[in-house]
Amino acid sequence: MQKTSKGRTPRRPGQKKPSNTERDPVGVYCRIRPLISEDEECCIEMISSTTIQLHAPDGLKANRNGEYKETQYSFKKVFGVNTTQMELFQDVAKPLVNDLIHCKNGLLFTYGVTGSGKTFTMTGSPGEGGLLPRSLDMLFNSIGPFQAKRYVFKPDDKNGMEIQSQVDALLERQKRDSQQSVPKTPSSRQKADPEFADMISPDEACKSESVDEDCCFSVFVSYIEIYNNYIYDLLEDAPFDPIRPKPPQSKVLREDQNHNMYVAGCTEVEVKSTEEAFEIFWKGQKKRRIANTQLNRESSRSHSVFTVKLVQAPLDADGDHILQDKNQVNVSQLCLVDLAGSERTSRTRAEGSRLREAGNINQSLMTLRTCMEVLRENQMCGTNKMVPYRDSKVTHLFKNYFDGEGKVRMIVCVNPNADDYEESALVMRFAEMTQEVEVARPVDRAIYSLPAGRRHKNQAFKDELSRRLAERGGPVNPDDPGLLNQLIESLPALPPCELVDPTDDQMLPRLIEVLERRQHIRQMMKEQFNQTANTLQSMLQQFNSQLGAKETFLHDQQSKLNEKDKVILNQRTEIERLEKKSKTLEYKIDILQKTTGMYEQDKRSLQQELESREQRLQRELAERRRMEQRMQGVVTDTKLKWEKECERRVNAKQLELQNKLWVKDEKLKQLKAIVTESSSAPAERQEKPERPSRERDRNHAQKRSASPSPLPTVPPVHPMHRRSHSAGGEKWVDHKPSSNLDLDTVMQPIIPNSIKVSTPNEKALSKCHKYVLRHQELASDGEIETKLIKGNVFKTRGGGQAVQFTDIETLKQECPTAPSRKRRSGSAEGPAQIEDLENKVTFHTTIMTHLCKQCL
Repeated sequence: MQKTSKGRTPRRPGQKKPSNTERDPVGVYCRIRPLISEDEECCIEMISSTTIQLHAPDGLKANRNGEYKETQYSFKKVFGVNTTQMELFQDVAKPLVNDLIHCKNGLLFTYGVTGSGKTFTMTGSPGEGGLLPRSLDMLFNSIGPFQAKRYVFKPDDKNGMEIQSQVDALLERQKRDSQQSVPKTPSSRQKADPEFADMISPDEACKSESVDEDCCFSVFVSYIEIYNNYIYDLLEDAPFDPIRPKPPQSKVLREDQNHNMYVAGCTEVEVKSTEEAFEIFWKGQKKRRIANTQLNRESSRSHSVFTVKLVQAPLDADGDHILQDKNQVNVSQLCLVDLAGSERTSRTRAEGSRLREAGNINQSLMTLRTCMEVLRENQMCGTNKMVPYRDSKVTHLFKNYFDGEGKVRMIVCVNPNADDYEESALVMRFAEMTQEVEVARPVDRAIYSLPAGRRHKNQAFKDELSRRLAERGGPVNPDDPGLLNQLIESLPALPPCELVDPTDDQMLPRLIEVLERRQHIRQMMKEQFNQTANTLQSMLQQFNSQLGAKETFLHDQQSKLNEKDKVILNQRTEIERLEKKSKTLEYKIDILQKTTGMYEQDKRSLQQELESREQRLQRELAERRRMEQRMQGVVTDTKLKWEKECERRVNAKQLELQNKLWVKDEKLKQLKAIVTESSSAPAERQEKPERPSRERDRNHAQKRSASPSPLPTVPPVHPMHRRSHSAGGEKWVDHKPSSNLDLDTVMQPIIPNSIKVSTPNEKALSKCHKYVLRHQELASDGEIETKLIKGNVFKTRGGGQAVQFTDIETLKQECPTAPSRKRRSGSAEGPAQIEDLENKVTFHTTIMTHLCKQCL
């Protein structure tokens, strides 16, 4: 049944601890349990005294994507299967008991899967006592002679202790002895409780040598269990009602004035011997919840916490009684925790209440693991995350051990059986992580400022007084009632006398003599007593003078000590001020360093960006200059090219017009000659016409000598290698313009091994050695005349191709029915030769112009 939540009291701010407190990691030990039988497969191997190796069993490797790797884990110390309980106690628990005697807190808990030997490690068995009985035995062996009487210290129900006077303690003892004990719950035990004498042999007893003899000690024990996240008191004596038995009431956690957690209303029993403490432990152990599961016949179903609280207070200046000052009472405690083992319900087959118990156990252990992870992250990464202590009663109870001062040690119990491999791997990872958590190292605290050796001096004084009284025949104890009878018997005995006559002269003198003798002895005793009293008084005066001198010396020392304390206080104040100033300066330095780092980073990034931009700008400027130079060269080349092209075109046009004009003039002259033929003399021979002067053309040719195209007058540049005519024939470029007509003549110009083109190009010219142009024109008789203009292809100095014309072949078609015009040989040959020469020059000019265009 879930309880309704109530409003919480606002928590008081905790005590600020100095930042320079020394810290120690949690001490984690590992103990390997022996296998039950030799046939079981082992998955844990002890490599060294601090390292174990965990390897997966063969059955699990086939169920995974990859094989398990052998993993090694390191601990502060590893205890193998042959380790005895005494060896384990010497290394783990004995230092904690020493710290307990020296006013330091300690926490020791066992952790592991179910059936791994945690309860055996903590409690033990007859003949093999565990850590708990051995710790109790060492404690009482150390403080046995210095224990205070019962009920001198009394719990105040607020996790503190009150101190009572000897009279109040005596009344309290008489009151408790007179009270009748509450009838205990009847039980039918099958076996008797184990005796402490059966747990530890006398040879294994140990004690602490550094015990303060000027203190009185008292030991209080309490025993609780945390079951389903509820706290129950195992030492609570509840009245038994056989008709309507009441379930045990759960306890709550509270915080004391020192911000330490404690169980409110928990029973704290004062014990005076190891046997009594062990008897109290077994009284609570019988109430602890255990059950039988598939993996453990006696499985703990709850977490048990056995707390040993040691109270000590100094003796007064005389060393006879306890100092009645509550502020001088110091309380330290040692918690011995047996955590329930984690388990998987698939293996234990738990149902019902067992299933609920297993869920709560696993949840509390998961909370413990989460708290350790958050603590490690806060300590290693400097974060300030909230540690979820309140999620579980276990972590909430031990919160002050991890946040305050104290020594924490954990014993990891493992079962090497291969069936527990996965659970053991989780336990190992948790143990490895726990070793990185650090807790504040406890410091030595001064309890009082009285001189040491007070108990020893008081005992020496009592022994000396008894010795002196014994030497003088006096009583060792002056309050003895038999001393009076002894004193009377030491006097002379009175003679037996009986007076019958008042005038008896014999009896009376004898009686007077005896009485005088007794008077004399009395007087001597009185004188001796006075002498002894005077001696004692002188000794007391001497002691008083010495005491006065001591008090004066102590007063002087106390004044000096007060002055030193003031100086120390001033120095501490100055140190605190300087520490605060130093922290402030460190904080400012950190801020300045971070700011400087940010500025440096920004400066480096800006410098890098500036350098990259400068490089990019230099590249752009260089590219721009190259582009300008290239464009200037292109513009210059283009300008020269077009100037030459324009000049060439103008010259070609002028030459064409001059040729046309010359042709027309020649035709007119021929026509005139035909007309005037009849009247002229037949033997008269006409003079050959001459073309106009070409001096101008030569001048232009000389001006164009810078052009890469060669002039016809320039000798060809023959290539370095020329294929011979017998190497397979010469290749021709057969240039047939697209304007030519196809003639259906029987005789056709067929050129083998040729490349036919409609427009000449440099690629075709570079592959051939010869060039031929098919030119068609209309003859004088109206027929189409085809001329084959042939030439050689050669390379120019500029890397282009040029053609030098060498021959012209004419193909002419005549109709036999056409009227023939007979002429004289001289007159007929002259115009024909002139026309051929005209056509040759015209075609030569045309093809040269075309090839020059291609080369450009």
